[in-house]
Amino acid sequence: MEKRWRILDADPDRSQALQQSLGISRVLCQILTQRNLHTFEEARDYFRPDLKALHDPWLMKDMRKAVDRITAAISAQEKILVFGDYDVDGTTAVATMFQFLRKIYDPEQIDFYIPHRYREGYGVSKRGIDFAFENNLRPTDEFIKIRRNNGRRVNDETQRNENGKN
Repeated sequence: MEKRWRILDADPDRSQALQQSLGISRVLCQILTQRNLHTFEEARDYFRPDLKALHDPWLMKDMRKAVDRITAAISAQEKILVFGDYDVDGTTAVATMFQFLRKIYDPEQIDFYIPHRYREGYGVSKRGIDFAFENNLRPTDEFIKIRRNNGRRVNDETQRNENGKN
């Protein structure tokens, strides 16, 4: 499948009006206009976000299940593995979740895993599953694994390993 970049056109009048109100570069105002930000207030909200403006996290699919499972794992003193990807949003998600869990739970019960970009590729890997098993983080042994931003690709071998089969 060939990927094609589509560069959005920036409305020159809106870009110029935004540049006059913000007093910043023309190119930056074109980018903001391409992102459908046309006013001083919209640009301010974009660059200085407020927690009150975030979407309700409970609207995310299966959020209740995830919270209930993490709560149950903590109550049962289970080990937790936070598993993420090597890209910027993956490592940030892992770091954020890991730090949060360390504040509310026994740090000895928490670990994380980020796969090597070149040796393991993107997504859940056999090495990552092996890491969990080697560290007694098995699905059958009071274990919960939290995947943070792993994309959508999970191969059959990994699924078999997650279920405790070779």
